[in-house]
Amino acid sequence: MSNVTLAIILTALAGLSTGIGGLIAFFSKNTNKKFLAFTLGVSAGVMLYVSFMELMAKAVAALGEVYGAKTGTIYSVIWFFGGVFLAAVIDRLIPETPGFDPSNQEPDKKSLMRTGVVTALALGIHNFPEGIATFVSSLRSPEVAIPIVVAIAIHNIPEGIAVAVPVYFATGSRKKGFLYSLFSGLTEPVGAIVGYLLLMPFINDLTTAYVFAAVAGVMVFISVDELLPSAQADNNTHLAVYGLVAGMAVMAVSLIGFM
Repeated sequence: MSNVTLAIILTALAGLSTGIGGLIAFFSKNTNKKFLAFTLGVSAGVMLYVSFMELMAKAVAALGEVYGAKTGTIYSVIWFFGGVFLAAVIDRLIPETPGFDPSNQEPDKKSLMRTGVVTALALGIHNFPEGIATFVSSLRSPEVAIPIVVAIAIHNIPEGIAVAVPVYFATGSRKKGFLYSLFSGLTEPVGAIVGYLLLMPFINDLTTAYVFAAVAGVMVFISVDELLPSAQADNNTHLAVYGLVAGMAVMAVSLIGFM
């Protein structure tokens, strides 16, 4: 299997995990919020650790060989914050949608359908750059990409639930709820394909170093802006922190194993 094929498959697996969230929404009577908090914390830990200890380290080393240690570090930092800025801009452009708790309010079908559709579109926009980041990471360093894919897949599951539940209550169709949740994740493999078409002619060790620094910035923003706040909801702060540390530990052990 070629690296390109593997990269696209891994990105598709990460994106389509929103469909798992759609299934959970219908076959689980109650969401285990403590378990969700812990797993979201694990995802954040994996992404933060790999961003600083692996992606940024590789970017600094590669750019340092070309431009010298100090200049290479400066370029890495600039591209890192460029990734943060890109993620922040995308986040600001995505419309916020109100949460939905079917046990606490009388369903308004039109409103719920709009909530589900807007949420699906918002997540689709959000997942697109994730797909590019996952693809590039998978293409150049599969051993680093696999834990990232798992982390993204975990945090896509509750996103799938957020799409499926309002669509189901609006239409009464589990199938539609599942399909909407699944489609919201399709933009990740689409992002991978776009990344392949646009970036492949320019992919080399130098451009990969720049991309790694930018990807690190994107993942750090996602971790602190989305994963950790979601994990700490419902007074689950300690579980989120425990998950964060566990995710870092798992990532550290896995990276050492590949050395």
